[in-house]
Amino acid sequence: MKKIGKITIVLFGMMAFYSCTNLNEIILDEYNATTVTDKQAADGILAPAYALLPSIYQHTNLFALSEISTDEAILPYRGGTDWGDNGIYLSLHRHQTTSTDPNVRNTWNLLLQGISRSVTAINSLKVNKDPSATLYIAEARGMRAFYNMLMLDLFGIAFQKEDLGDVSTILRTDKAVEYIRTELLAIEPIVETTTGPGRISKGAVWGLLAKLHLNAAAYRDPYGATLNHTAADMDKVIEYTGKIISSGQYALSPDYFAIFGNDNHGNKELIFAVDQRAELNGHNRMAYFSLANDQRPLPAYPAANGTDGPAITPDFYRSWTSAYGNVDPADADPRFYRRNVDPSVECVDGNSYNIDRGILRGQQYGLVYQSGAFVKCPDGKFKVGPLYNTRGKAPYPLVIHTLDVNFTTAGSDYSTGYRVEKYEFSKKSSSGRNFGEADIVIIRLADAYLMRAEAKLRKSDAAGALADVNAVRAARTKPAPALTSIDLNTLLRERGFEFYWENQRRTDLIRFGKYEDSWTEKDNKDKNMRLFPIPQTAIDGASNLTGYLKQNPGY
Repeated sequence: MKKIGKITIVLFGMMAFYSCTNLNEIILDEYNATTVTDKQAADGILAPAYALLPSIYQHTNLFALSEISTDEAILPYRGGTDWGDNGIYLSLHRHQTTSTDPNVRNTWNLLLQGISRSVTAINSLKVNKDPSATLYIAEARGMRAFYNMLMLDLFGIAFQKEDLGDVSTILRTDKAVEYIRTELLAIEPIVETTTGPGRISKGAVWGLLAKLHLNAAAYRDPYGATLNHTAADMDKVIEYTGKIISSGQYALSPDYFAIFGNDNHGNKELIFAVDQRAELNGHNRMAYFSLANDQRPLPAYPAANGTDGPAITPDFYRSWTSAYGNVDPADADPRFYRRNVDPSVECVDGNSYNIDRGILRGQQYGLVYQSGAFVKCPDGKFKVGPLYNTRGKAPYPLVIHTLDVNFTTAGSDYSTGYRVEKYEFSKKSSSGRNFGEADIVIIRLADAYLMRAEAKLRKSDAAGALADVNAVRAARTKPAPALTSIDLNTLLRERGFEFYWENQRRTDLIRFGKYEDSWTEKDNKDKNMRLFPIPQTAIDGASNLTGYLKQNPGY
């Protein structure tokens, strides 16, 4: 008998695969590897192509690059020290990022790993005999295209690679756009409609194609003084968003904040999302990232709290107040804020307690916490009261979120800046830094409507654009008032209202020609900053290939 060395196979089995992406890791060794069926092997081969999405969408990776670099988010040195990180968030916001920035490097590395894992899955599935292999190859190709699209958006580069043993061909501008488009079109007839938001489906392909054509002008000419949004591209945006809207697979959510709730995996508005249910990947910090350190949302877990991270800029807040005038945006628009904590109610039942959602302003209220435990009322309920910032020494100041936030000493205090609690804080989070149950949205139906509205508007169909925008505004149980007119500036503002902190703002600002504008603590107008620097570690690693990987202009 031929002697076989000890082997270990890590199989990511995808249970309940028809409606979701449920990644359960199973360790198999040489004694039972022969019991793995072709279907189980195929499931295990495909799963790693998706598995890096939670890491890419962590708060310090894609979110930092997509939001803290814009007018929607600012992260100062809290209290003069916290979130300092050698100034990387200040530099990111000011458009002064360097090629040694760890958030840039980590995002680059994760995207490259995603491409590599997708190529591995494609190659391995070609020899798998299970009937599912054809579908899984298409999904892996879709993920390769998606990672390349993010790479193109952030760094101006796509990597074409068919075999792991090959050196990737670097594509830029037109060639990169055409490569991604061709890949997505190739899988459109193969992928299914009912695989759920955690996987590549027909809806996801249509959404990615729409986004590709919508941003094609910026991808083809990333440093252009004026972007040429062609009629042909806009027609394709209208075509693919129309397929999504008319498919019958999706529906606008009546409850805006349910889109970002702990059980949003089944929300019909989601088209493509990062499957973040707690029993799967966990580690979703989007809910605690901005929240005050002394806000403790879970009666069952006193240690679960916020981190006093980023706030919105005063500039972004004023876009709301300028839109609604004398009416408080919290009263005018359901996307701005939802009150869940009533300050006039002193004692609450722990099972029904939820913190406020949306944009948090002014004095904050929550569970009263003293000496490592929550204070209880005489009837056993939890006591609610004003929150105090307990980081320093007594007497403790109140947690009052102010409009002004900047990089000065006063503007960097722990409580400065209006905060965002868009994603629901996980009911299973023992520390606040783990167990993200809410799927992270990549594409949802409202985006299809607003992409189509933009394409129509760029083709001078203002009436059609207005109808699409108002369809989204009217869909919520408490609808926002209908707009009576639309132009590009109003549409950009509307995208800010609908998609704030959903990793869209940087791409939107570039497409609308606003990324070089000035806002709080940022006045850099260098158009080279539209793309991030290629990490120096990547350039050094490719130094044996002369001229292979060149730094982007301006870095």
